[in-house]
Amino acid sequence: MRRLLWLFPVLLLAACTTAQDGKPSSRWQPTPGLAWQWQLSGRTIDTSVDVPVYDIDGFDQPKATVTALHREDRKVICYLSTGAWEDWRPDAKKFPKAVIGRGNGWEGERWLDIRQVGVLEPLIAARMDMCKDKGFDAVEPDNMDGYKNRTGFDLDTSDQLRYNRLIAKLAHDRGMAVGLKNDLDQIPQLVDDFDFAVNEQCAQYDECAANTPFIEAGKAVFHVEYELPTSAFCAESRRLKLSSMAKKYELGVWRRAC
Repeated sequence: MRRLLWLFPVLLLAACTTAQDGKPSSRWQPTPGLAWQWQLSGRTIDTSVDVPVYDIDGFDQPKATVTALHREDRKVICYLSTGAWEDWRPDAKKFPKAVIGRGNGWEGERWLDIRQVGVLEPLIAARMDMCKDKGFDAVEPDNMDGYKNRTGFDLDTSDQLRYNRLIAKLAHDRGMAVGLKNDLDQIPQLVDDFDFAVNEQCAQYDECAANTPFIEAGKAVFHVEYELPTSAFCAESRRLKLSSMAKKYELGVWRRAC
């Protein structure tokens, strides 16, 4: 009985979507307002949070975790870094030095030269295969806005659009939904390519309205704030129909939802 409050949204989000060619698609389409949990730290996922969507690390979590969440009628998103290199990942040595740039502000992470698609595509495709093999419903590709940062490479908007669309295609080719992470400026060009959005700190920087194209398209916007209390952003989040919560930077179990 404890899930009846969100059972109807779950039935909606499990419905078929329509592919760009007009044919029915079986991939998941999350709808605005869905509650979610985002846990990337800690080897053990706390599955007691009663929400219909979990976003967890694709490398760290085994298939058994995804299966267990599915048994509880949850949809599960696979977190991957697709725009930055992480030195601790098991495939880190497969990335040639020529595509690894400046640090992105997080220890052990460096921006990737997303212009070198021929090098990166098979590496990212292998990661997508991992997500699919573990049974994930969707992918959250991170570091999708290198063109706006000091990456060590001369990236422009067209480079980012081309790469982000490639990431979306790789997920869709494997039957998984895919979210646009941040990259607010390119939402108008990319909303049709992605199934949902993931945003960090749009309230802190007064940018949340930029996510409206996703909401208008019937697509969820999963949103977190790290430095604001819920009292500072939840009213606007409800008005905009965002799926919002407060989290700590380490993205552990703790959450305060709107």
